[in-house]
Amino acid sequence: MTMELEAECPDCGEQTFYRAASTTMHLGEKVKWHCPNCSYGFVQINGIDSSAV
Repeated sequence: MTMELEAECPDCGEQTFYRAASTTMHLGEKVKWHCPNCSYGFVQINGIDSSAV
């Protein structure tokens, strides 16, 4: 279980996101990621990023 994700925040430019929560559902694992410097966050379900759509 990874607690950090390397990605660029579109709001502040921070390079590291932290896992805020995760759960297993019928679609797979749902993980919420949050930027430590601002309020930006996104969700991944089975590795598919909600901010990419």
